[in-house]
Amino acid sequence: MKIQRILAYRVELPLHEVTYKWSGGKSVTVFDSTIIRVETDTGLAGHGEVCPLGPFYLPAYADGVRAGLKELGPHLLGEDPCQLTRLNRRMDAALKGHPYVKSGIDIACWDILGQATGMPVCELLGGRYTEDVPLYRAISQESPEAMAAKVAGYRAEGYRRFQLKVGGDPDVDIQRIQAVSAKLQSGDRLVADANTGWVQHEAVRIAKAVRDIDVYIEQPCLTYEECLAVRRQTPHPFVLDENIDDLAILLRAKSDLAMDVVNLKISKLGGLTRIRQARDLCVSMGIAMTLEDSWGGDIATAAIAHLAQSTPSEFLFTTTDFNSYVTVSTADGAPQRVNGRMAASREPGLGIRPRMEVLGEPIVRVA
Repeated sequence: MKIQRILAYRVELPLHEVTYKWSGGKSVTVFDSTIIRVETDTGLAGHGEVCPLGPFYLPAYADGVRAGLKELGPHLLGEDPCQLTRLNRRMDAALKGHPYVKSGIDIACWDILGQATGMPVCELLGGRYTEDVPLYRAISQESPEAMAAKVAGYRAEGYRRFQLKVGGDPDVDIQRIQAVSAKLQSGDRLVADANTGWVQHEAVRIAKAVRDIDVYIEQPCLTYEECLAVRRQTPHPFVLDENIDDLAILLRAKSDLAMDVVNLKISKLGGLTRIRQARDLCVSMGIAMTLEDSWGGDIATAAIAHLAQSTPSEFLFTTTDFNSYVTVSTADGAPQRVNGRMAASREPGLGIRPRMEVLGEPIVRVA
C-alpha cells in the first residue's frame, strides 16, 4: 500500500458558548481547523485533524498546518502509510520540527492502518481498557461568580472533573478557585489551569492562599524552572502541560519530581505515534495523564478517544470531548458525550465518516 494523494480542508468551528477565554486575556470565538485526508493506491483513505488554539497558545497556527503540508506532503507520496515508525522518521527528515504539521498525517495513517487490519485504533494502540472514559469540562475565564454558576449545569451533563481557567489577576484568581470549589460535591475534581499566566511569586502566593482547598495546580508559569520552583513550595497536586513537548523534558520532569499529572496533547507531540511513546513512558513511570489535543472537532475527538481508551484506567486522569464545545459536525461516527463520559468507536480505524458537504473543496492538494 502506498500514499497516493494528500488533501487538506479548512473548517471553521464556532463555539456553543460563543467565546472561550483563558490566561492573559487570550480568547477565541471561532476555531480554524484543518482536516487532512490521506488517500492510498488501494482505495483506502484515512483522516486526521489539527486545530491550534489560536496562534498565541503554542508554537503552532492554523495557516502553518496548511503551509507545512505543502512542504512535507510531496516527500510522503509513495510511502507505506501502515509503516508508522518509518513514516514518522521520513517526516522528521523532510521537515525539521513543526510536530503539529505532522500530527494530522500521522493520525490519518493510523486510521488507514485500522481499516486495513479491520481493527479500531484503540486496539492497535494497546487495547481497550474500559467501556468508556471520564471527561473534564473547561470553565472559560469570567468573573468568579459566573464561573461558579456554570458548575451545576456542567454537572447535570455528567461532568465531574472541572478545569478552571485562571492565570489572570492573582486576587481574582484566588476568588475564582474559592467560588468554584464551594460548588463541588464529593467525587468532583478541580484543576486550576493558569496556562503559563502567573509570575512565579504570584503563583506561590495563590497556592498558599488556597492551601486548604482540594485543587490541582496546572502549569502556573511560563518556564519549566519557574513551575518547578512553585511546585516545591506548594502541597497541591501539580500538573505540567505546555512545557512537556518531548520525551527528554518528560524524563527530566520525572527525575525532578516536578509533577503528579502531565497533560499530553496529540498535535504538540506530533501525532498518535509520538504521543503513544510518551503515554507508555508515563505508565512505566507511574505518572497519571490528561490526554487530549489543543482543540478540534469530531475527528480530533475520535483520535483522543482511541488514545484515552487504550490507556490503563489508573493512569488516565481525564480526557475531553472537544466536539461537544462546537456547533459544526465534520464527521459521522465520532464519539459523543454520555453522562460525562465518552467511548471510542468499535469500527475499524477511527470509526468516523467525514461529512464532505461540510468540508467542501480541499485547499491543499499534494499528488
